[in-house]
Amino acid sequence: MGFNIGGAILGGLTGLISTGNPIGAVAGVVQGGLSGGGPSGAGNIQPSTDPTLAAMQAADQAYEWAQLGLNLENMRHNLDLQWQSTMFNEVEDEKSEQMREMNVLRDVAMKQREADIGIVKEFIRTIKD
Repeated sequence: MGFNIGGAILGGLTGLISTGNPIGAVAGVVQGGLSGGGPSGAGNIQPSTDPTLAAMQAADQAYEWAQLGLNLENMRHNLDLQWQSTMFNEVEDEKSEQMREMNVLRDVAMKQREADIGIVKEFIRTIKD
């Protein structure tokens, strides 16, 4: 518990006026300073008497909910980007596989043409002889 300076001054004045002697004033200072009831000081700020505490707690809670909403939106956005990246990679992998297959078929067709040209040359050579 803190010492309330405003309460001590008010208590000292009250003690001096009501008793008329310095001992009453000292007693009033001690009582007013330790009672916590005064115009200012740390003794009178309590959760049950401070009207700004509830408002600040409500503001903090609203801020936490807003942060939670932003975090959820960020997670959803990251998941969407991850899904998009995965789909792009799968399409590109399929495209690469198709291009490899086309290259193999082109190579086979070229080998077949070379073989056909060789057969035609051999046929022409046998006809000339």
